[in-house]
Amino acid sequence: MRLSEKRVIITGANGFVGRHLVNALNGMGSSVTLLKDINGNSLDIRKKNLIKSSLDYLSDVDVIYHLAAIASVNSSYENPHDTYETNVLGTLNILELCRLYDINKIVYASSYVYGKPHYLPIDENHMTNPTNPYSRSKLIGEELCKSYHDDFGIECIVLRPFNIYGPGQRSDFLIPMIISCIKSGEVIVRDPEPKRDFIYITDMIDAYIRAGEYEGDFDIFNIGYGESYSVKEIIEKIIKLHGSETRVIYRGERRRNEIMDCYSSTKKAKDILGWSPHINIDEGLRLMINSLNPC
Repeated sequence: MRLSEKRVIITGANGFVGRHLVNALNGMGSSVTLLKDINGNSLDIRKKNLIKSSLDYLSDVDVIYHLAAIASVNSSYENPHDTYETNVLGTLNILELCRLYDINKIVYASSYVYGKPHYLPIDENHMTNPTNPYSRSKLIGEELCKSYHDDFGIECIVLRPFNIYGPGQRSDFLIPMIISCIKSGEVIVRDPEPKRDFIYITDMIDAYIRAGEYEGDFDIFNIGYGESYSVKEIIEKIIKLHGSETRVIYRGERRRNEIMDCYSSTKKAKDILGWSPHINIDEGLRLMINSLNPC
């Protein structure tokens, strides 16, 4: 299914990834719609009256991208009820809309649900072992997607992104936080050692588009670059690209349930979706710095 000229619903369209996805889909000729009531007001995906509303515009929708979520691990510890309500009940309500309005396809934004790796790179067959309310809520959402596929025939494509970064990301995420701190001349981070797999936003959006066009039943794909870099390495790369004198302080504090290294196998996404990442970490950091410091 080509997405040009198709009707698409996006939840979480005002978020970091959502905004980029809306722009990409509009650019390729898709008709993108947000969830609104008959008065044009945004609908709360947590509320049961969402599925009781008369939403005639859903009758000819081809695919829903479900991105809306509480996406902070720290917030999930502070407000687990809100996290589960939004990420689980919200997903259930969106799946019900698919059932009620005969929307045959949903692309679900999951997350890293593997816990401490038993082997690297991590493929989709790796056991799941979520270690915080956020990742647990996402895994429950995956199970709901599988249930609605098995019971009602809805095509569900689950993407498990690793660490997305790029222009427009909130400043409380690692890379924009480091760039912001470097401008002030001092970077303070807790732990220099954890290593992560960073995927640039345009590569992530390409994966979402290919997932929307993929004619499958139920499937799960890891989306990452396939390499890992430590916090210390990322800071050093940004300082070099930024070209400024910066004081770096490591507080030596390790987070609860910290994972010291993880990176993805992207073989399945390459083989089935025809997707490959194109922006390596150095190019991605350069693009991000330039977006924050335009010439």
